[in-house]
Amino acid sequence: MIKYPNGKVGTYSKKTITRKPVASGNRGMGLEGDINDSNLYYKEKDLCLITKRPTPINVVKVDYTHGAIITNAYFEKQSTTDYNGVYKGRYIDFEAKSTQSKTSLPLHNIPPQQIEHLKGVIRHGGIAFFIIEFAIKQETYLLDAQYVIDLVNSKERKSISHDFIIEHGHLIKRGYHPRLDYLEVVEKVYFKD
Repeated sequence: MIKYPNGKVGTYSKKTITRKPVASGNRGMGLEGDINDSNLYYKEKDLCLITKRPTPINVVKVDYTHGAIITNAYFEKQSTTDYNGVYKGRYIDFEAKSTQSKTSLPLHNIPPQQIEHLKGVIRHGGIAFFIIEFAIKQETYLLDAQYVIDLVNSKERKSISHDFIIEHGHLIKRGYHPRLDYLEVVEKVYFKD
């Protein structure tokens, strides 16, 4: 059974935006919603074209009694990364990860096919990175994919520590429009004069 998120995972209060707890199968959907909103803003302002890569599924059974509802489906193949597109003539490819931990992001949350895909993006001159959210801390960082690739290849660690991400990554500002201004960080990190 496939459940599609509606993209609305938070509630607004006058002081802050808080999130409802997210089931492990939908973890990261709040982050993806924020990125999708940001991408829409960037597109409307004609700053870049970044899109969410759809997960390839094969539909086996559909229930038409109450509209078309998918009741049985499976993934056709392993997916690569969440987002890709173009900014200032450069190809961009990145994965979004969210963790409820205050101290680290487990490396087992990053499948081998994503690492191989991002290696290829870098090898061909593209920009590759991770957007990592520490949901409890309400902090989101951009971390260049090469750091993650090196940590996975070294097999010395089972996670990426919050301290490592602070040291090597870049904090992404949260706002209203865009919700996560990751493009500002991309500009600073990858398009230095």
